Amino acid sequence: MKKILVLCAIASVSSALWANTNNSSITSHSSQNDQAGYSLGYLLGKNNAEALQGINLDAFIQGLSTAAKGKQPVLSEQDMAQILNRYKKQSEAKELNTLQRAAEKNGREGERFLADNAQKAGVSTTETGLQYMTIATGTGKSPSKDSTVTINYEGRLIDGTIFDSSIARQQPVTLKMNEVITGLAQGLSTMKEGGKSRFFIPAKLGYGAIGAGDAIGPDSTLIFDVELIKVAD
Repeated sequence: MKKILVLCAIASVSSALWANTNNSSITSHSSQNDQAGYSLGYLLGKNNAEALQGINLDAFIQGLSTAAKGKQPVLSEQDMAQILNRYKKQSEAKELNTLQRAAEKNGREGERFLADNAQKAGVSTTETGLQYMTIATGTGKSPSKDSTVTINYEGRLIDGTIFDSSIARQQPVTLKMNEVITGLAQGLSTMKEGGKSRFFIPAKLGYGAIGAGDAIGPDSTLIFDVELIKVAD
């Protein structure tokens, strides 16, 4: 857990940086030790703000100060290990619950979107549930499952949030068909070189219940605008 790693990382800090400042306000005229302690504390808090949510910061600082000064802790190390283990499990359970709620919400919204979208003019639906719209028909060859393709693309969520765009970067990408998500591979197989299409990809053909990083949540329906530039077998 990220929260536990934060505790471990800070434990290695030199005690010199945690000298008692008598709770005085840190200014540009404070001592170097005070400024260093404040700076390190600020950067740790800024870089780990999410991980420190729910932590009692006063207790955190008390434990940090006790260890840095070599004093006897109020809890045994065995007790602390058990407490942190319970805290870790509770945090994981909370995160899992949050993930499940997000997946349910995204799934419902995606199903409604695809149902409505399937009724729109120009939208075709395959047996797998992939929906696509041909924007410009190409005249070259179509890729196979073993092809390497060069494409320009933009990927976004159904709320319009763009999570990746080679179009914005003005830099087409070359990749193998067997390395992209299933829905994109199936969509590309409907295209010919020089063509442009828009794909509406159900979560099961995208990143599924896991999602991808912070940008793509669990069970998210995706939309891709793709230009197929070149096919190489």
